[in-house]
Amino acid sequence: MRVTTRPRLGFLGVGWIGRNRMEAIAAAGVADIVGVADASADVVADAARAVGAEVVDAPDLLAGRGDLDGVVIATPSALHAEQSITALHNGLAVFCQKPLARSAAESADVVEAARTGDLLLGVDLSYRHLAGVSAIRDLLAAGAIGDVYAVELVFHNAYGPDKPWFVDPAQSGGGCVINLGIHLVDLALDLLAAPTGDRPKVEDVTSRLFAKGAPLPPEPTVVEDYAVARLDLASGAAVSLTCSWFLHAGQDAVIGATLHGTDGSLALHNVDGSFYDFVATHNTGTSQRVLAQPPDEWGGRAAVAWATRLAAGERYDASIAEVVDVAAVLDRIYGR
Repeated sequence: MRVTTRPRLGFLGVGWIGRNRMEAIAAAGVADIVGVADASADVVADAARAVGAEVVDAPDLLAGRGDLDGVVIATPSALHAEQSITALHNGLAVFCQKPLARSAAESADVVEAARTGDLLLGVDLSYRHLAGVSAIRDLLAAGAIGDVYAVELVFHNAYGPDKPWFVDPAQSGGGCVINLGIHLVDLALDLLAAPTGDRPKVEDVTSRLFAKGAPLPPEPTVVEDYAVARLDLASGAAVSLTCSWFLHAGQDAVIGATLHGTDGSLALHNVDGSFYDFVATHNTGTSQRVLAQPPDEWGGRAAVAWATRLAAGERYDASIAEVVDVAAVLDRIYGR
């Protein structure tokens, strides 16, 4: 892989999320975007014009033709693992939309390809990059709320996905848990790693999954649209997760993470149903201190951080194995 101070990147999949990440990297000026591929001719042509890139076929992009250093993948979930491994085997660094794959086993295969090739692999777990999360992480590292014994996670999307592959278990790997819950499971384990940096061990997982109000059978042919799960940690702490699509939530979205400690709590929640605006607070008794609030342009930060690291010449980072641990927790929620 040829790495320069301005890596040459290709983008595979430039729908809403892919284009957002592409524009964020372009605006940051940390890489040159030279190739764009997408199944939609109109979408890919418009995206390529926006950044002055060439429209290319997906196989050529994954092969690294055009002297590429890396590729950003934002395609349907069923394609992530295979496309990431193909790119890595061809010497390209990879930044992939979440989930990296449909299971822990598939995720481990991608990580192993990155390790073997000594290539930088990133996954778009974007909530880690909220300003409020950074503030919460700092206070946890300082011991501001004492020992954390409970974490409450919630992510309700009143609309849900609009593409058929999302609701096909073979293509998606699951429903609202792998689509929404993955962000919060990763976020909780990431925050609880402070101050040592070691993520807590998940000892036990219990869950109930529903589709249109009915419990899912052991081998479902549909995906869940409502889920509740509990993670019991080796520390003794308990993490509760509730997530859904199409819930009668009274607003567009309900998103939140609250960490309860012996000396206070730290909370992150969306504002007025927004998918993008968040407030973080430090709560003690009946008092509340705001840590961060809108505006906060956080959506593309994970992609920009990956491209910046690539520009600095960074190679494989063993911490990417955290995505396999998160996928293993999701597998246990799904009972597989």
